Amino acid sequence: MLSYFKDYLLNIFFIFSPLVFYPYIYKTSSNPFLYRLLLYVLVSVALVTTMSFPIELNGLKYDFRSIPLTIGSLYGGSHVSALLYLTLVTYRYLTGNPNNWLYAVSLLPSFLIVYMTLRNYSKRKLLHKLLLAVTACTCIKMITFSFYLSALGQMRLLFVDPWTTLETYILQAFIVGLCVYLIECLNRYFRMQEEVIQSEKIKIVSDMAASVAHEIRNPLTTVRGFIQLLGAEHLDQDKKQFYRNLCLEELDRAQLIITDYLTLAKPDPELIENIDIREEIRYLSNVLMTYANYYNIHINTVIEETSVLHITGDKYKFRQALINIGKNGIEAMDHGGLLEIYATADSEGVAITISDTGSGMTKEQIQRLGNPYYSTKEKGTGLGTMVSFGIIKKMNGKIDIQSVPGEGTLYRLVFPKADMPESAS
Repeated sequence: MLSYFKDYLLNIFFIFSPLVFYPYIYKTSSNPFLYRLLLYVLVSVALVTTMSFPIELNGLKYDFRSIPLTIGSLYGGSHVSALLYLTLVTYRYLTGNPNNWLYAVSLLPSFLIVYMTLRNYSKRKLLHKLLLAVTACTCIKMITFSFYLSALGQMRLLFVDPWTTLETYILQAFIVGLCVYLIECLNRYFRMQEEVIQSEKIKIVSDMAASVAHEIRNPLTTVRGFIQLLGAEHLDQDKKQFYRNLCLEELDRAQLIITDYLTLAKPDPELIENIDIREEIRYLSNVLMTYANYYNIHINTVIEETSVLHITGDKYKFRQALINIGKNGIEAMDHGGLLEIYATADSEGVAITISDTGSGMTKEQIQRLGNPYYSTKEKGTGLGTMVSFGIIKKMNGKIDIQSVPGEGTLYRLVFPKADMPESAS
């Protein structure tokens, strides 16, 4: 047996080498025809190469052709099995072997055995698959040899050295079992991978739904507050018009948020425009006013009048980010407090500072801020802060957060100045 070690090792190499390409074939399993075609090509290469390097043993030529024949049949189905048997007979004829018709007839019983083994093979457990594969592979060689040598009157060749012959069957059984085990492990891994991908898709949809609900709730809360104010008695006409305009703007912002999420799969180019920070701070203060009143919170705004406070970006998304941060500051002050908003310009750019006198955060909480599903609020999702931080960073803004537990939090947002004449205001 040891004298044929190199020849057996070469056959084993030809059998296992095609398995390197099996992951690529598995990816085509959604297309049964392409999967079977590629599997047939892969296994037929192993079949032909093993037949090309047989081993002379006791007057008989041994090789491991029955292994790729078994593997291809069990995992490719009856059509692949028939093609492999046809390939086997054709290649044997082309290589000049004698008695080809007799050999083809000798193969028929093994073909029927393989065909019977195919029934419900894919639904069986791993141990059953291993036993079926080993049994089918052994029967292919044993039955074919028995019929072929019996017809030639040379059955004695099978029993010249029975121990050596038995060793070839044991080695063959081990190899085909190992092949089935590796393929099953790969299949199980790919199925787990598909399940993970599917669960990730479901999670993304869930995150998206929660994020949309969170983002739309902000403008709707504002609109609800101003509608309540519109119902107040003795409200002058100017105030009514002012509240009505704010309601319409907030509803437009809700519509834009919905449009943004609907176009995530095919995002449209963002509207890049000049943003007047003074105007946006005033707008932010007006929008947060009713929400702040509900929590008994005072809003104080300080805007530097001498500097140019203009940046570039999408104005409506910029508003969305500031409103989220301001709303979080208000919600952090359960028993009243002060929300201060500053806007100034320095060497770094245009700086906006939003501070509150709320519960504050620890360093660990600040580091985790902006991650999905992390929130310092009991019923928060963290998605609003995540979206806000994403908008700010997309506008090339920098975020600096300072907080002391029990004293409050300060957000400092710095954006590059817009390219415009210094005389602009």
